[in-house]
Amino acid sequence: MTVVASGADASSPAPPGPGIGPLLRGWRERRRVSQLELALRAGSSARHISFVETGRSRPSEEMVLRLAEHLDVPVRERNALLLAAGYAPRYPETPLDDPSMDALRAGVEQLIRGYEPYPALVVDAGYDVVAANRGITMLLEGVPDHLLAPPLNAMRLTLHPEGLAGRIRNLREWRDHLLAQMDRQIALQRSAALRALYEEVAAYPVPGRSGPGPDGTVPRFALPMQIEHDGRVLSFVSSIATFNTPMDVTVAELAIETFLPADPATVKYLQSLGL
Repeated sequence: MTVVASGADASSPAPPGPGIGPLLRGWRERRRVSQLELALRAGSSARHISFVETGRSRPSEEMVLRLAEHLDVPVRERNALLLAAGYAPRYPETPLDDPSMDALRAGVEQLIRGYEPYPALVVDAGYDVVAANRGITMLLEGVPDHLLAPPLNAMRLTLHPEGLAGRIRNLREWRDHLLAQMDRQIALQRSAALRALYEEVAAYPVPGRSGPGPDGTVPRFALPMQIEHDGRVLSFVSSIATFNTPMDVTVAELAIETFLPADPATVKYLQSLGL
């Protein structure tokens, strides 16, 4: 027996053009979910999912959003699915300097200031820095002005030979980690700008000296970034936080990255700075 969930109209004609089908199939395959599994999650049927993917039927707006939710589709791409299905985008993209974002900006800035003396910053989907605390400013001492001209880009600052790359002791390992992170994001966003940034930073030369920190050990709990600063080596592990259930594309694409000291010497030095 075929069951079509409320909100899904199997008899509706598909919109002109390729429609939502190829996009939906791409997300389902990317998530390694079968048509039957997706149907069970969304309260639909494998037959209806098949019809949508092949362009034989058009899902309701509610069903598009339900499928996107169960496939964990990013907010920007949910708008793309809606458009492909013939509906208006659901999620706005509000500039960060819009007055409606005042409370968000103030809260984020308070959060990263409260993390001092440890470094913390906020980046957008293209890794442009939208906020940073004094811990980050400390790490950027000595970086040439042309890399500090707005918009600051965290990947470019980190991996450029004139940026932090020359001071990162374990650059090869940290570089591999960052490039893998970007590669995963490109797979989700289908962004030409992000792909261009990846190709740029991946092409930067890697200095010959790149190895473990001064004690020859690496913490087992996470890969650290070991960076020279003012005659000493500081060691950090990073954590990235995003907003839960965002209803705006801009907010959905913000990421707060905090750097936690990975050894007692780094803690002691940062606390001595009085930031």
